[in-house]
Amino acid sequence: MTPITAKNITMHELIGLEAEVIEDSNPHVKSIRGTVVDESRNTISILHEGETKRVVKKGAVIRFKLPDNSAVDVDGAVLAGRPEDRAKRKMRRSW
Repeated sequence: MTPITAKNITMHELIGLEAEVIEDSNPHVKSIRGTVVDESRNTISILHEGETKRVVKKGAVIRFKLPDNSAVDVDGAVLAGRPEDRAKRKMRRSW
């Protein structure tokens, strides 16, 4: 499997990555940071201070820390959809 990079993050599994919500339409979600523990079609679950918090993908900008210690900000709308279908789509980089 190819390593996760800023160019191909939308086609990879997000579970296990460190994530931080940078912007969100819901102000209560804005400061959530932690490890991604689950992902559905419309939400990402992040383990934040011992609690699992759900973040709606659309309307959010999420910063992911990659295995090489770099970070990339991704518009949640780009991540919308089932993870297995997202891997099949061809995407243009829009972040």
